[in-house]
Amino acid sequence: MSNCKKLKQFTIGERAHRSACHPPASRTGNGELNNFLKPFVSRRDTGALHANKLYEIFKAKDARFDGRFFVGVSSTGIYCRPVCTARIPKKENCSFFSSAAQAEQAGFRPCLLCRPELAPGTAGVDASSALASCAAKLLQENCGSAESIAYVAQKLGYTDRHVRRVFTEAFHVSSSQYVQTCRLLLAKSLLTDTQLSMIAVAMASGFGSVRRFNDAFQKRYHMPPSAVRKAVHARTINSADITILLGYRPPYRYNELLDFFARRAIHGVELVRDGAYMRTVRLTNSDGNVISGWLRVQHVPHKHALSLQISESLIPVLPHVISKVRSMFDVDSTPHTIAKALASMNRVRPGLFKNGTRMPGCFEPFEMAVRAILGQQITMKAACTLASRIAATYGTAIETEVDGLTTAFPTPHELLRQGASITGELSKLGIIAARAQTIESLAKAFVSGTLSFDIIAAPEDTIQKLRAMKGIGNWSAQYIAMRALSYTDAFLETDYGVKKSLAGYTPQEIRALSETWKPWRSYATVSLWNSLQ
Repeated sequence: MSNCKKLKQFTIGERAHRSACHPPASRTGNGELNNFLKPFVSRRDTGALHANKLYEIFKAKDARFDGRFFVGVSSTGIYCRPVCTARIPKKENCSFFSSAAQAEQAGFRPCLLCRPELAPGTAGVDASSALASCAAKLLQENCGSAESIAYVAQKLGYTDRHVRRVFTEAFHVSSSQYVQTCRLLLAKSLLTDTQLSMIAVAMASGFGSVRRFNDAFQKRYHMPPSAVRKAVHARTINSADITILLGYRPPYRYNELLDFFARRAIHGVELVRDGAYMRTVRLTNSDGNVISGWLRVQHVPHKHALSLQISESLIPVLPHVISKVRSMFDVDSTPHTIAKALASMNRVRPGLFKNGTRMPGCFEPFEMAVRAILGQQITMKAACTLASRIAATYGTAIETEVDGLTTAFPTPHELLRQGASITGELSKLGIIAARAQTIESLAKAFVSGTLSFDIIAAPEDTIQKLRAMKGIGNWSAQYIAMRALSYTDAFLETDYGVKKSLAGYTPQEIRALSETWKPWRSYATVSLWNSLQ
Protein backbone atom coordinates (compact mmCIF):
# COMPACT_ATOMS: atom_id res chain seq x y z
CA MET A 1 0.00 0.00 0.00
CA SER A 2 1.34 3.42 -0.90
CA ASN A 3 2.22 6.04 1.68
CA CYS A 4 -0.49 8.28 0.28
CA LYS A 5 -3.20 5.64 0.72
CA LYS A 6 -2.06 4.89 4.23
CA LEU A 7 -2.06 8.57 5.14
CA LYS A 8 -5.66 8.73 3.99
CA GLN A 9 -6.42 6.01 6.51
CA PHE A 10 -4.77 8.00 9.29
CA THR A 11 -7.57 9.78 11.12
CA ILE A 12 -6.52 12.83 13.07
CA GLY A 13 -7.45 12.44 16.70
CA GLU A 14 -7.61 8.62 16.41
CA ARG A 15 -6.70 8.10 20.04
CA ALA A 16 -8.26 7.18 23.36
CA HIS A 17 -8.66 10.83 24.39
CA ARG A 18 -11.58 11.44 22.03
CA SER A 19 -14.43 13.15 23.82
CA ALA A 20 -17.64 14.99 23.18
CA CYS A 21 -15.95 18.37 23.49
CA HIS A 22 -13.24 17.39 20.96
CA PRO A 23 -14.95 15.43 18.18
CA PRO A 24 -12.79 13.47 15.74
CA ALA A 25 -11.28 15.64 13.04
CA SER A 26 -11.26 14.69 9.38
CA ARG A 27 -8.54 12.67 7.76
CA THR A 28 -5.12 14.03 6.78
CA GLY A 29 -4.74 12.50 3.37
CA ASN A 30 -3.23 15.53 1.73
CA GLY A 31 -0.13 15.32 -0.40
CA GLU A 32 1.83 17.82 1.69
CA LEU A 33 1.81 15.52 4.74
CA ASN A 34 2.67 12.59 2.50
CA ASN A 35 5.62 14.44 0.99
CA PHE A 36 7.25 15.56 4.20
CA LEU A 37 6.65 12.23 5.96
CA LYS A 38 8.33 10.20 3.20
CA PRO A 39 11.78 10.36 4.83
CA PHE A 40 10.31 9.23 8.15
CA VAL A 41 7.89 6.42 7.29
CA SER A 42 8.14 3.02 5.67
CA ARG A 43 5.54 1.15 3.64
CA ARG A 44 4.80 -1.06 6.64
CA ASP A 45 3.89 1.84 8.94
CA THR A 46 0.35 1.93 10.29
CA GLY A 47 -1.66 5.04 11.12
CA ALA A 48 -0.42 4.90 14.71
CA LEU A 49 3.19 4.95 13.53
CA HIS A 50 2.45 7.99 11.38
CA ALA A 51 1.20 9.66 14.54
CA ASN A 52 4.42 8.59 16.28
CA LYS A 53 6.51 10.25 13.56
CA LEU A 54 4.56 13.48 13.84
CA TYR A 55 4.97 13.43 17.61
CA GLU A 56 8.73 12.91 17.26
CA ILE A 57 8.89 15.93 14.92
CA PHE A 58 6.93 17.93 17.49
CA LYS A 59 9.28 16.86 20.30
CA ALA A 60 12.32 17.83 18.22
CA LYS A 61 10.80 21.28 17.50
CA ASP A 62 11.99 20.82 13.91
CA ALA A 63 11.62 24.16 12.14
CA ARG A 64 11.54 22.45 8.73
CA PHE A 65 7.95 21.48 9.41
CA ASP A 66 6.72 24.77 10.87
CA GLY A 67 3.36 25.57 9.31
CA ARG A 68 3.08 22.18 7.63
CA PHE A 69 1.07 20.69 10.46
CA PHE A 70 -0.37 21.78 13.80
CA VAL A 71 -0.73 19.96 17.11
CA GLY A 72 -3.93 20.02 19.16
CA VAL A 73 -3.49 19.32 22.88
CA SER A 74 -6.63 17.92 24.52
CA SER A 75 -5.45 18.66 28.08
CA THR A 76 -5.30 22.41 27.37
CA GLY A 77 -7.70 22.81 24.44
CA ILE A 78 -5.09 24.72 22.41
CA TYR A 79 -3.26 23.98 19.18
CA CYS A 80 0.41 24.76 18.53
CA ARG A 81 3.03 24.97 15.83
CA PRO A 82 5.63 22.15 15.74
CA VAL A 83 8.20 24.67 17.02
CA CYS A 84 6.27 25.69 20.15
CA THR A 85 8.61 26.14 23.11
CA ALA A 86 6.04 25.16 25.73
CA ARG A 87 6.48 21.94 27.69
CA ILE A 88 5.84 18.94 25.46
CA PRO A 89 2.47 17.33 26.26
CA LYS A 90 1.93 13.59 26.53
CA LYS A 91 1.57 11.80 23.24
CA GLU A 92 -1.89 10.51 24.09
CA ASN A 93 -3.06 14.13 24.47
CA CYS A 94 -1.94 15.15 20.98
CA SER A 95 -3.89 15.33 17.73
CA PHE A 96 -2.31 16.41 14.45
CA PHE A 97 -3.84 18.65 11.79
CA SER A 98 -2.77 19.75 8.33
CA SER A 99 -4.03 23.33 8.76
CA ALA A 100 -4.97 25.82 11.44
CA ALA A 101 -8.54 25.83 10.13
CA GLN A 102 -8.78 22.08 10.63
CA ALA A 103 -7.47 22.35 14.19
CA GLU A 104 -9.99 25.07 15.00
CA GLN A 105 -12.88 23.07 13.57
CA ALA A 106 -11.90 20.27 15.95
CA GLY A 107 -12.45 22.65 18.86
CA PHE A 108 -8.93 23.89 19.60
CA ARG A 109 -7.93 27.54 20.04
CA PRO A 110 -4.54 29.03 19.05
CA CYS A 111 -1.61 28.99 21.45
CA LEU A 112 -0.66 32.42 22.80
CA LEU A 113 3.00 31.41 23.07
CA CYS A 114 3.89 30.04 19.63
CA ARG A 115 1.11 32.00 17.87
CA PRO A 116 -0.08 29.80 14.97
CA GLU A 117 -0.99 32.93 12.99
CA LEU A 118 2.76 33.53 12.49
CA ALA A 119 3.44 30.12 10.93
CA PRO A 120 4.75 30.19 7.35
CA GLY A 121 2.38 28.99 4.68
CA THR A 122 2.64 26.41 1.94
CA ALA A 123 4.43 27.19 -1.31
CA GLY A 124 2.44 26.48 -4.45
CA VAL A 125 4.84 23.78 -5.60
CA ASP A 126 4.05 21.80 -2.43
CA ALA A 127 0.30 21.81 -2.98
CA SER A 128 -1.44 18.50 -3.54
CA SER A 129 -4.03 20.27 -5.67
CA ALA A 130 -3.13 23.32 -7.74
CA LEU A 131 -6.79 24.33 -7.92
CA ALA A 132 -7.29 24.03 -4.14
CA SER A 133 -4.06 25.92 -3.51
CA CYS A 134 -5.12 28.80 -5.79
CA ALA A 135 -8.54 28.90 -4.17
CA ALA A 136 -7.00 29.03 -0.68
CA LYS A 137 -4.66 31.87 -1.63
CA LEU A 138 -7.48 33.87 -3.19
CA LEU A 139 -9.67 33.35 -0.13
CA GLN A 140 -6.86 34.38 2.20
CA GLU A 141 -5.94 37.42 0.11
CA ASN A 142 -9.57 38.53 0.05
CA CYS A 143 -10.49 37.60 3.63
CA GLY A 144 -10.72 41.30 4.47
CA SER A 145 -13.60 41.76 2.02
CA ALA A 146 -16.92 40.02 1.44
CA GLU A 147 -15.65 37.90 -1.45
CA SER A 148 -16.88 34.28 -1.24
CA ILE A 149 -16.08 30.94 -2.80
CA ALA A 150 -18.49 31.85 -5.62
CA TYR A 151 -16.21 34.80 -6.52
CA VAL A 152 -13.17 32.52 -6.34
CA ALA A 153 -14.81 29.86 -8.50
CA GLN A 154 -15.74 32.46 -11.13
CA LYS A 155 -12.19 33.83 -11.14
CA LEU A 156 -10.74 30.32 -11.47
CA GLY A 157 -13.14 29.42 -14.26
CA TYR A 158 -14.82 26.49 -12.50
CA THR A 159 -18.25 25.87 -11.04
CA ASP A 160 -18.90 26.81 -7.43
CA ARG A 161 -19.73 23.19 -6.59
CA HIS A 162 -16.53 21.80 -8.10
CA VAL A 163 -14.26 24.27 -6.28
CA ARG A 164 -16.02 23.56 -2.98
CA ARG A 165 -15.53 19.81 -3.42
CA VAL A 166 -11.87 20.08 -4.38
CA PHE A 167 -11.20 22.54 -1.58
CA THR A 168 -12.80 20.34 1.09
CA GLU A 169 -10.91 17.27 -0.13
CA ALA A 170 -7.59 19.13 0.06
CA PHE A 171 -8.04 21.07 3.32
CA HIS A 172 -10.62 18.95 5.19
CA VAL A 173 -12.68 22.05 6.02
CA SER A 174 -15.20 24.04 4.03
CA SER A 175 -14.17 27.24 2.29
CA SER A 176 -16.26 29.33 4.69
CA GLN A 177 -14.58 27.70 7.69
CA TYR A 178 -11.18 28.37 6.13
CA VAL A 179 -11.98 32.05 5.57
CA GLN A 180 -13.27 32.40 9.11
CA THR A 181 -9.96 31.04 10.46
CA CYS A 182 -7.99 33.41 8.22
CA ARG A 183 -9.98 36.35 9.56
CA LEU A 184 -9.68 35.28 13.18
CA LEU A 185 -5.93 34.69 12.98
CA LEU A 186 -5.38 38.03 11.23
CA ALA A 187 -7.44 39.71 13.96
CA LYS A 188 -5.47 37.90 16.65
CA SER A 189 -2.22 39.14 15.12
CA LEU A 190 -3.50 42.72 15.10
CA LEU A 191 -4.72 42.42 18.69
CA THR A 192 -1.32 41.12 19.78
CA ASP A 193 1.02 43.38 17.82
CA THR A 194 -0.86 46.67 17.50
CA GLN A 195 -3.03 49.01 19.50
CA LEU A 196 -5.64 49.37 16.80
CA SER A 197 -9.14 49.90 18.12
CA MET A 198 -11.53 46.95 18.13
CA ILE A 199 -13.54 48.47 15.30
CA ALA A 200 -10.36 48.89 13.21
CA VAL A 201 -9.33 45.29 13.89
CA ALA A 202 -12.82 44.03 13.03
CA MET A 203 -12.91 45.94 9.74
CA ALA A 204 -9.33 45.11 8.71
CA SER A 205 -9.88 41.38 9.25
CA GLY A 206 -13.13 41.31 7.30
CA PHE A 207 -15.83 40.98 9.95
CA GLY A 208 -17.61 44.18 9.00
CA SER A 209 -18.71 45.04 12.53
CA VAL A 210 -17.49 44.73 16.10
CA ARG A 211 -20.54 42.67 17.02
CA ARG A 212 -19.85 40.00 14.39
CA PHE A 213 -16.16 40.07 15.34
CA ASN A 214 -16.90 39.58 19.05
CA ASP A 215 -19.40 36.82 18.35
CA ALA A 216 -17.04 34.88 16.07
CA PHE A 217 -14.08 35.27 18.43
CA GLN A 218 -16.10 34.23 21.48
CA LYS A 219 -17.65 31.26 19.70
CA ARG A 220 -14.37 29.93 18.30
CA TYR A 221 -11.91 30.80 21.07
CA HIS A 222 -14.22 30.91 24.11
CA MET A 223 -12.95 34.34 25.12
CA PRO A 224 -13.58 37.95 24.10
CA PRO A 225 -11.01 39.68 21.86
CA SER A 226 -10.06 41.97 24.74
CA ALA A 227 -8.76 38.95 26.67
CA VAL A 228 -6.08 38.35 24.05
CA ARG A 229 -4.86 41.93 24.31
CA LYS A 230 -4.78 41.72 28.12
CA ALA A 231 -2.82 38.46 27.95
CA VAL A 232 -0.02 40.16 26.01
CA HIS A 233 2.67 41.84 28.09
CA ALA A 234 2.21 45.60 28.24
CA ARG A 235 4.27 47.37 25.63
CA THR A 236 4.61 50.92 24.42
CA ILE A 237 3.24 50.95 20.89
CA ASN A 238 2.56 54.02 18.82
CA SER A 239 -1.08 53.77 17.76
CA ALA A 240 -0.04 54.75 14.24
CA ASP A 241 2.64 52.06 14.16
CA ILE A 242 0.90 49.06 12.59
CA THR A 243 3.40 46.23 12.57
CA ILE A 244 2.77 42.51 12.22
CA LEU A 245 5.11 39.54 11.95
CA LEU A 246 5.39 37.11 9.02
CA GLY A 247 7.04 33.85 10.00
CA TYR A 248 9.37 31.78 7.83
CA ARG A 249 11.18 28.45 8.00
CA PRO A 250 14.89 28.99 8.76
CA PRO A 251 17.48 29.44 7.47
CA TYR A 252 16.70 32.70 5.72
CA ARG A 253 19.38 34.61 3.82
CA TYR A 254 17.78 38.01 4.27
CA ASN A 255 20.83 40.16 3.48
CA GLU A 256 21.30 38.64 0.03
CA LEU A 257 17.62 39.20 -0.75
CA LEU A 258 17.81 42.78 0.50
CA ASP A 259 20.91 43.43 -1.64
CA PHE A 260 19.01 42.13 -4.68
CA PHE A 261 16.19 44.62 -4.10
CA ALA A 262 18.62 47.46 -3.31
CA ARG A 263 20.45 47.10 -6.64
CA ARG A 264 17.15 47.30 -8.53
CA ALA A 265 15.33 49.95 -6.49
CA ILE A 266 13.42 52.61 -8.42
CA HIS A 267 14.12 56.08 -7.01
CA GLY A 268 11.09 57.59 -5.27
CA VAL A 269 9.20 54.28 -5.35
CA GLU A 270 11.52 51.94 -3.43
CA LEU A 271 14.21 52.42 -0.83
CA VAL A 272 16.62 50.14 1.03
CA ARG A 273 18.10 51.73 4.12
CA ASP A 274 19.32 50.60 7.54
CA GLY A 275 18.58 46.94 6.85
CA ALA A 276 14.98 47.59 5.75
CA TYR A 277 13.09 47.56 2.47
CA MET A 278 10.57 50.36 2.03
CA ARG A 279 8.22 51.30 -0.79
CA THR A 280 5.13 53.23 -1.75
CA VAL A 281 1.89 51.30 -2.14
CA ARG A 282 -1.18 51.96 -4.25
CA LEU A 283 -3.91 49.30 -4.39
CA THR A 284 -7.59 49.17 -5.27
CA ASN A 285 -9.96 47.68 -2.68
CA SER A 286 -13.04 45.54 -3.34
CA ASP A 287 -15.20 48.67 -3.68
CA GLY A 288 -12.97 50.08 -6.41
CA ASN A 289 -11.44 52.76 -4.23
CA VAL A 290 -7.73 53.53 -4.61
CA ILE A 291 -5.79 53.12 -1.35
CA SER A 292 -2.31 54.63 -1.03
CA GLY A 293 0.43 54.45 1.59
CA TRP A 294 3.80 52.96 2.35
CA LEU A 295 5.34 49.87 3.94
CA ARG A 296 8.58 48.82 5.60
CA VAL A 297 9.96 45.27 5.89
CA GLN A 298 12.72 44.33 8.32
CA HIS A 299 14.27 41.11 9.56
CA VAL A 300 13.61 39.77 13.06
CA PRO A 301 15.99 36.78 13.05
CA HIS A 302 15.51 35.70 16.68
CA LYS A 303 11.80 35.21 15.95
CA HIS A 304 12.35 33.61 12.53
CA ALA A 305 10.11 36.30 11.09
CA LEU A 306 9.91 39.46 9.02
CA SER A 307 8.42 42.58 10.52
CA LEU A 308 5.92 44.28 8.22
CA GLN A 309 5.06 47.87 9.11
CA ILE A 310 2.39 49.70 7.13
CA SER A 311 0.91 53.17 7.14
CA GLU A 312 -2.50 53.42 8.78
CA SER A 313 -4.03 54.27 5.40
CA LEU A 314 -3.40 50.70 4.17
CA ILE A 315 -5.56 48.97 6.81
CA PRO A 316 -8.47 48.50 4.33
CA VAL A 317 -6.21 46.43 2.04
CA LEU A 318 -4.08 44.74 4.71
CA PRO A 319 -4.66 41.12 3.54
CA HIS A 320 -3.60 42.11 0.01
CA VAL A 321 -0.46 43.81 1.31
CA ILE A 322 0.43 40.78 3.43
CA SER A 323 -0.06 38.42 0.47
CA LYS A 324 2.17 40.52 -1.77
CA VAL A 325 4.93 40.85 0.83
CA ARG A 326 4.87 37.12 1.60
CA SER A 327 5.39 36.41 -2.10
CA MET A 328 7.98 39.14 -2.60
CA PHE A 329 10.12 37.90 0.29
CA ASP A 330 9.46 34.20 -0.35
CA VAL A 331 8.56 33.49 3.27
CA ASP A 332 6.61 30.30 2.51
CA SER A 333 9.37 28.32 0.80
CA THR A 334 10.80 25.09 2.23
CA PRO A 335 14.58 25.71 2.32
CA HIS A 336 15.65 22.19 3.30
CA THR A 337 13.68 20.63 0.44
CA ILE A 338 15.32 23.06 -1.98
CA ALA A 339 18.77 22.49 -0.47
CA LYS A 340 18.45 18.75 -0.95
CA ALA A 341 17.53 19.22 -4.62
CA LEU A 342 20.36 21.70 -5.28
CA ALA A 343 23.12 20.00 -3.28
CA SER A 344 24.80 19.03 -6.56
CA MET A 345 25.60 22.70 -7.18
CA ASN A 346 28.29 22.47 -4.51
CA ARG A 347 29.95 19.68 -6.46
CA VAL A 348 30.30 22.14 -9.34
CA ARG A 349 31.97 24.56 -6.95
CA PRO A 350 32.01 24.45 -3.13
CA GLY A 351 29.68 27.03 -1.63
CA LEU A 352 27.84 27.71 -4.89
CA PHE A 353 24.51 27.00 -3.20
CA LYS A 354 23.75 28.13 0.34
CA ASN A 355 20.81 26.81 2.29
CA GLY A 356 18.25 29.51 2.97
CA THR A 357 18.59 31.25 -0.39
CA ARG A 358 15.28 32.87 -1.31
CA MET A 359 13.71 33.65 -4.67
CA PRO A 360 13.05 37.41 -4.97
CA GLY A 361 9.49 38.20 -5.93
CA CYS A 362 7.92 41.59 -6.54
CA PHE A 363 5.19 43.77 -5.09
CA GLU A 364 3.91 45.27 -8.34
CA PRO A 365 4.25 43.01 -11.46
CA PHE A 366 3.84 45.73 -14.12
CA GLU A 367 6.44 47.93 -12.43
CA MET A 368 8.90 45.03 -12.23
CA ALA A 369 8.23 43.91 -15.83
CA VAL A 370 8.90 47.42 -17.15
CA ARG A 371 12.18 47.58 -15.27
CA ALA A 372 13.13 44.15 -16.64
CA ILE A 373 12.46 45.28 -20.22
CA LEU A 374 14.52 48.42 -19.65
CA GLY A 375 17.36 46.24 -18.37
CA GLN A 376 17.83 44.39 -21.63
CA GLN A 377 21.35 45.00 -22.94
CA ILE A 378 22.13 47.87 -20.56
CA THR A 379 23.51 47.99 -17.05
CA MET A 380 21.33 47.49 -13.99
CA LYS A 381 22.08 51.03 -12.84
CA ALA A 382 21.06 52.49 -16.20
CA ALA A 383 17.80 50.53 -16.15
CA CYS A 384 16.99 51.87 -12.68
CA THR A 385 17.66 55.41 -13.88
CA LEU A 386 15.23 55.01 -16.79
CA ALA A 387 12.57 53.40 -14.59
CA SER A 388 12.93 56.25 -12.11
CA ARG A 389 12.35 58.75 -14.92
CA ILE A 390 9.13 56.95 -15.89
CA ALA A 391 7.97 57.02 -12.27
CA ALA A 392 8.79 60.73 -11.86
CA THR A 393 7.12 61.69 -15.16
CA TYR A 394 3.98 59.55 -15.19
CA GLY A 395 3.64 58.28 -11.62
CA THR A 396 1.43 59.58 -8.83
CA ALA A 397 2.76 61.62 -5.94
CA ILE A 398 2.18 59.99 -2.54
CA GLU A 399 2.75 61.54 0.85
CA THR A 400 4.65 59.26 3.22
CA GLU A 401 6.46 59.52 6.52
CA VAL A 402 9.61 58.13 4.89
CA ASP A 403 12.15 60.51 3.40
CA GLY A 404 12.83 59.35 -0.15
CA LEU A 405 9.47 57.68 -0.82
CA THR A 406 7.44 60.08 -2.92
CA THR A 407 5.90 58.33 -5.90
CA ALA A 408 3.76 55.39 -6.97
CA PHE A 409 4.88 53.82 -10.25
CA PRO A 410 2.38 54.48 -13.06
CA THR A 411 -0.23 51.84 -13.82
CA PRO A 412 -0.69 50.53 -17.39
CA HIS A 413 -3.81 52.70 -17.69
CA GLU A 414 -1.88 55.81 -16.71
CA LEU A 415 0.82 55.18 -19.30
CA LEU A 416 -1.72 54.57 -22.04
CA ARG A 417 -3.51 57.81 -21.25
CA GLN A 418 -0.71 59.49 -23.16
CA GLY A 419 -2.48 58.19 -26.28
CA ALA A 420 -0.79 57.23 -29.50
CA SER A 421 2.26 59.23 -28.52
CA ILE A 422 3.33 57.03 -25.59
CA THR A 423 6.22 55.45 -27.47
CA GLY A 424 7.49 58.85 -28.51
CA GLU A 425 6.99 60.24 -25.00
CA LEU A 426 9.02 57.40 -23.48
CA SER A 427 11.72 57.98 -26.07
CA LYS A 428 12.10 61.53 -24.76
CA LEU A 429 13.17 60.02 -21.42
CA GLY A 430 16.14 58.34 -23.10
CA ILE A 431 14.44 54.98 -23.76
CA ILE A 432 15.21 53.59 -27.21
CA ALA A 433 12.21 53.22 -29.53
CA ALA A 434 12.24 49.41 -29.52
CA ARG A 435 12.05 49.26 -25.71
CA ALA A 436 9.37 51.98 -25.62
CA GLN A 437 7.24 50.01 -28.09
CA THR A 438 7.62 46.86 -25.99
CA ILE A 439 6.54 48.72 -22.84
CA GLU A 440 3.52 50.08 -24.71
CA SER A 441 2.59 46.56 -25.88
CA LEU A 442 3.00 45.27 -22.33
CA ALA A 443 0.70 47.98 -20.96
CA LYS A 444 -1.95 47.20 -23.58
CA ALA A 445 -1.78 43.50 -22.74
CA PHE A 446 -2.34 44.30 -19.06
CA VAL A 447 -5.28 46.61 -19.78
CA SER A 448 -6.95 44.18 -22.20
CA GLY A 449 -6.53 41.29 -19.79
CA THR A 450 -4.62 39.12 -22.26
CA LEU A 451 -1.73 39.18 -19.79
CA SER A 452 -2.26 38.79 -16.08
CA PHE A 453 -0.07 38.03 -13.08
CA ASP A 454 -2.86 37.00 -10.73
CA ILE A 455 -2.44 34.03 -8.43
CA ILE A 456 -4.33 31.91 -10.96
CA ALA A 457 -1.96 32.65 -13.88
CA ALA A 458 -0.08 29.59 -15.15
CA PRO A 459 3.67 30.39 -15.40
CA GLU A 460 4.31 28.31 -18.53
CA ASP A 461 1.39 29.89 -20.40
CA THR A 462 2.43 33.36 -19.27
CA ILE A 463 5.98 32.78 -20.48
CA GLN A 464 4.65 31.84 -23.92
CA LYS A 465 2.46 34.96 -24.03
CA LEU A 466 5.40 37.14 -23.06
CA ARG A 467 7.70 35.56 -25.66
CA ALA A 468 5.07 36.19 -28.34
CA MET A 469 5.39 39.93 -27.69
CA LYS A 470 7.87 41.79 -29.85
CA GLY A 471 10.92 42.79 -27.84
CA ILE A 472 10.58 40.13 -25.12
CA GLY A 473 12.85 37.12 -25.42
CA ASN A 474 13.25 34.01 -23.33
CA TRP A 475 15.48 35.73 -20.74
CA SER A 476 12.93 38.45 -19.98
CA ALA A 477 9.97 36.06 -20.05
CA GLN A 478 11.62 33.63 -17.62
CA TYR A 479 12.79 36.43 -15.33
CA ILE A 480 9.37 38.08 -15.20
CA ALA A 481 7.64 34.75 -14.48
CA MET A 482 10.12 34.00 -11.69
CA ARG A 483 9.56 37.30 -9.93
CA ALA A 484 5.90 38.03 -10.71
CA LEU A 485 4.47 34.50 -10.45
CA SER A 486 6.90 32.89 -7.98
CA TYR A 487 7.83 30.44 -10.75
CA THR A 488 10.35 28.08 -9.16
CA ASP A 489 11.74 26.54 -12.36
CA ALA A 490 12.92 29.55 -14.38
CA PHE A 491 16.46 29.23 -15.72
CA LEU A 492 18.23 32.09 -17.49
CA GLU A 493 20.93 30.16 -19.32
CA THR A 494 21.93 33.12 -21.51
CA ASP A 495 22.25 35.48 -18.55
CA TYR A 496 25.68 37.09 -18.19
CA GLY A 497 25.85 36.40 -14.46
CA VAL A 498 24.87 32.76 -14.90
CA LYS A 499 27.53 32.22 -17.56
CA LYS A 500 30.15 34.06 -15.53
CA SER A 501 29.48 32.03 -12.38
CA LEU A 502 29.76 28.84 -14.45
CA ALA A 503 32.86 29.92 -16.34
CA GLY A 504 34.52 26.99 -18.07
CA TYR A 505 31.25 25.28 -18.92
CA THR A 506 29.85 25.32 -22.45
CA PRO A 507 26.22 26.37 -23.07
CA GLN A 508 25.34 22.72 -23.64
CA GLU A 509 26.97 21.72 -20.35
CA ILE A 510 25.14 24.51 -18.50
CA ARG A 511 21.81 23.28 -19.89
CA ALA A 512 22.66 19.72 -18.84
CA LEU A 513 23.54 20.88 -15.33
CA SER A 514 20.28 22.81 -15.04
CA GLU A 515 18.25 19.69 -15.82
CA THR A 516 19.43 18.16 -12.54
CA TRP A 517 18.19 21.23 -10.61
CA LYS A 518 14.52 20.94 -11.63
CA PRO A 519 12.00 22.04 -10.36
CA TRP A 520 14.05 24.58 -8.36
CA ARG A 521 16.07 26.23 -11.13
CA SER A 522 14.95 29.72 -10.10
CA TYR A 523 16.72 29.19 -6.78
CA ALA A 524 19.73 27.84 -8.66
CA THR A 525 19.78 30.99 -10.82
CA VAL A 526 19.62 33.26 -7.78
CA SER A 527 22.40 31.24 -6.13
CA LEU A 528 24.60 31.71 -9.21
CA TRP A 529 23.98 35.46 -9.08
CA ASN A 530 24.72 35.58 -5.36
CA SER A 531 28.00 33.75 -5.86
CA LEU A 532 29.30 36.73 -7.82
CA GLN A 533 28.69 39.27 -5.05
